[in-house]
Amino acid sequence: MNNARISVRSYGVLPLDRSEILRYAGTPATSPELDCLLDACLAKSEALLRGRVCFSVLPLHRKEQILDLTFATTASASLGRALEGCDRILLFAATAGLEIDRFIFRTAKHSSAEALLLQAIGTAYVEAVCDRFCSEIAQELGEGGKGLRPRFSPGYGDLPLSLQREVFSYLDCPARIGLTLNETLLMSPSKSVTAIAGILKETN
Repeated sequence: MNNARISVRSYGVLPLDRSEILRYAGTPATSPELDCLLDACLAKSEALLRGRVCFSVLPLHRKEQILDLTFATTASASLGRALEGCDRILLFAATAGLEIDRFIFRTAKHSSAEALLLQAIGTAYVEAVCDRFCSEIAQELGEGGKGLRPRFSPGYGDLPLSLQREVFSYLDCPARIGLTLNETLLMSPSKSVTAIAGILKETN
């Protein structure tokens, strides 16, 4: 992984935690009827969920309370704590794709319960994409004696959501993975994530 190079990875079917899906849907209690509906939603969504991630590894510099992330600067104390012990960052954007959004919209016209579960499946899927991607990067870094800190997204803590503009500009998300940002900072497709993860200095 070279600094300033933007790369793309793609993902297909990933295992999803049913309990997490139900948690996202706000229905932790289950029943035979709900299990049956969830099975049907998972089957319908499987062909629609296509994860893509664009990413870059960038130098990290600190000057007093300012973090120079290369693509932007910030005084976020929350991000500063998340990047303790790091000299580089992994900047990435991930999406579950537009097809699941379109299918949810069509489904909501005739079944709000099914649409709710599909929303939760989409959320669980993009989180699974992020987890799989970060796990892969952590393994690659581990071979070089480095480690990866947990991911941290714009809008967490005191890191402003407005940083999304710089993330999208640097990674060129629309061209790389078809992910866009509107004037109110909403992403499309909606089942998408942007994040920064610190790369630790050599650990051995």
